[in-house]
Amino acid sequence: MAGPRGARPARSGPGCCWALPTGLLCAYGFFCSVRPSEPFLTRYLLGPHKNLSETQVFNEIYPVWTYCYLALLFPVFLATDYLRYKPVVLLQGLSLIITWFLLLYAQGLRAFQLLEFFYGMGTATDIAYYSYIYSVVDVDLYRKVTSYCRSATLVGYTVGSVCGQLLVSLAGWSLFSLNVISLTSVSVAFGTAWFLPMPRKSLFFHHAAAQPFSLEMKVMDCKNGAIVQDQPGVPRVPGWEDEVKMPLNREGHPAEKKEQKVDALKVLKDLWRDFLQCYSSRTMLCWSVWWALSTCGYFQVINYAQGLWEMVLPSHSTEIYNGGVEAASTLLGAVAVFVVGHIKTSWAMWGEVALALFSFLIAAAVYIMDTVHNIWVCYASYVVFRIIYMLLITIATFQIATNLSVERYALVFGVNTFIALALQTLLTLIVVDASGLGLDIFTQFMIYASYFAAISLVFLGSGLYSIMRAHRRQVQNRSPESC
Repeated sequence: MAGPRGARPARSGPGCCWALPTGLLCAYGFFCSVRPSEPFLTRYLLGPHKNLSETQVFNEIYPVWTYCYLALLFPVFLATDYLRYKPVVLLQGLSLIITWFLLLYAQGLRAFQLLEFFYGMGTATDIAYYSYIYSVVDVDLYRKVTSYCRSATLVGYTVGSVCGQLLVSLAGWSLFSLNVISLTSVSVAFGTAWFLPMPRKSLFFHHAAAQPFSLEMKVMDCKNGAIVQDQPGVPRVPGWEDEVKMPLNREGHPAEKKEQKVDALKVLKDLWRDFLQCYSSRTMLCWSVWWALSTCGYFQVINYAQGLWEMVLPSHSTEIYNGGVEAASTLLGAVAVFVVGHIKTSWAMWGEVALALFSFLIAAAVYIMDTVHNIWVCYASYVVFRIIYMLLITIATFQIATNLSVERYALVFGVNTFIALALQTLLTLIVVDASGLGLDIFTQFMIYASYFAAISLVFLGSGLYSIMRAHRRQVQNRSPESC
């Protein structure tokens, strides 16, 4: 479309049309998240529609998701970048369609274990949704478009949960009908994904060989937070020369832009080198360890919370409000995330102690959820649990992301998630799976509460040690001055 006469010419390349791919991706994320049947999944599987037993659902079907998610995460991480995002976004949409189609028409244990495989595929490919936008917009728009995409999924999840609760409680719709709506929504999302433009570049495998980028482009040294600029005469931090890389989208003459495919082995070696450099920072290691440990426990609690509620108050004998609880916890968690973004505090000094304190509150919420057999207490504890986790994971994400380039943030995010899933797989195999201990749901949640309590103790000890060490260093620095 031609601009007004005398206006500055539009830039070439995908960066000038950021609104279209962002809008399409937000629409995709919204419709993918509008799944009103999800808060009632356990009730649906245990009910007359599928007539599965509690042991089959909790100990033989749900664990499959964890195993598949772990097995698929790393291959999907590499395939997402190599295939340039869009094919993997389409794969996610197709996986969700198959999941809900099986949820509607499949019968029997094996069919639902297959369903969990496709749901694991849909979860593992989330990385394509959250990283696609970085390949088609300019660097200065990263924060804005990221907030748009995450908000779209949040709104979609909330709309789905509220609609599901209203349709069940007020309109008397069957759970089968809610699954039809979910299938329709993910199908619309799949159709939307076809209109996404195909990125020309990616973070690791596909780069644009061109002139060095502007002097304003800068990244952070993840060891000490020092700014590293591509500027002659300014010394760089030793060992971090490779941190400054070509931006994904930049201005330049079209003739100078050529796609440069990076050798796969070289990419893996670079990833390994970056991995060692990033985790050599104690601060980065601390927040990453908490991220991995807490995300493992978080996945376990949200995966089996519906099972706990079902045991506390069987849904076939009374009205349940799972959808309302999920919506409330999501919205209140979003408010907490917004508030913490405006709180200024020294996380470098008090971060570990804060992690210990809030991890203890998470442990208390899970313990109350498990021991007080009242459905409203369970609901309230679950809301508190999710709010605290969303608050802390946002702080952890900020602490990690502010010290990393986009490439290294994607690497650290993937590694932390992989470790969380590995721990969750081990926990599931021992505690939940029928081939392991196969414990009942109440014993499982007691173990999860103890797990978060152990995390709290570990970070309390580490935090107190860090504070004492910092205090001792200050005293030593003041000693020569006093003499």
